[in-house]
Amino acid sequence: MSKLTNTVKQLFSLKLCRKCSARLIRSSTSLNSFTQSHTDSRSNTPSHLDSSTSTQSVFQHIHKVLDTKSAILSKVSHYHFNGLGKAVRPRIVLAAAQAFNFDEDGRLRVSPDQLVVAMVAEMIHTASLVHDDIIDESLFRRGNPSVFSVWGQSKGAFTGDYILGAASVSLAKLRHNRVMRIMSQILEDLVQGEFMQLGTKSNEDERFNHYIEKSYRKTASLLANSCQAVAVLSGTTESKIKMAFEYGKNLGISFQLIDDSLDYLSSEKEMGKPTGADLKLGSGHRPRPLRSSRVP
Repeated sequence: MSKLTNTVKQLFSLKLCRKCSARLIRSSTSLNSFTQSHTDSRSNTPSHLDSSTSTQSVFQHIHKVLDTKSAILSKVSHYHFNGLGKAVRPRIVLAAAQAFNFDEDGRLRVSPDQLVVAMVAEMIHTASLVHDDIIDESLFRRGNPSVFSVWGQSKGAFTGDYILGAASVSLAKLRHNRVMRIMSQILEDLVQGEFMQLGTKSNEDERFNHYIEKSYRKTASLLANSCQAVAVLSGTTESKIKMAFEYGKNLGISFQLIDDSLDYLSSEKEMGKPTGADLKLGSGHRPRPLRSSRVP
């Protein structure tokens, strides 16, 4: 595991300036109540929300966005937004937003538009999980029965699509072309990453590079572009916007490296989901440094 540890350490060499790093550390990742819904009419919306807002309220807002006249679609689409997950992605995005909005009196703030970016990031991620569980035929997700196991393949596929559609509508309401382009890149990268996962390279060095690029597109692009988007919305400089992107990219790739190693080394009970899915499906896409010696 020493090679994995060294690789993770290298990828965690984040290129944030000292001030931004300090702000990020100070940022509380437990933001609370979404005091104002994000709508087209924002005349009554405060310019910033303070850091007493929690990620739980972000999920409450997601539930509002997903409400629909179809009772079954509403029920299925709400299913995984129950607050039982770690909410890693919205927490990171909100903390990054706070870092760039840090003001002279020491208050950590997040704008309503930045909160929408965090919400959309979580919706894209969850939609991809719904689709992944169909592909992997996974019966459990986060310790609970998956959408696939409860409602089947067709309803699961449509649910993932619906969540992505609702996220796109919320993003369009921002009326910010640059942010829309940045966040749309996540979906393009995600699909490309899924296709890259279906194949590999014969040469070991090429295989590792293929794996890292796949990990970026499939996982890290979401964090990289979401952090970039909240930086853009903060009005900061282009150099700091680039730093935000690099921060999310390195963190996301490192996260995927660790997650993939746990898929080999941890039990289903520890993970809260089936492990070794790629082996069962014949998709051994992980490079040799990440493979446990216990796995043939």
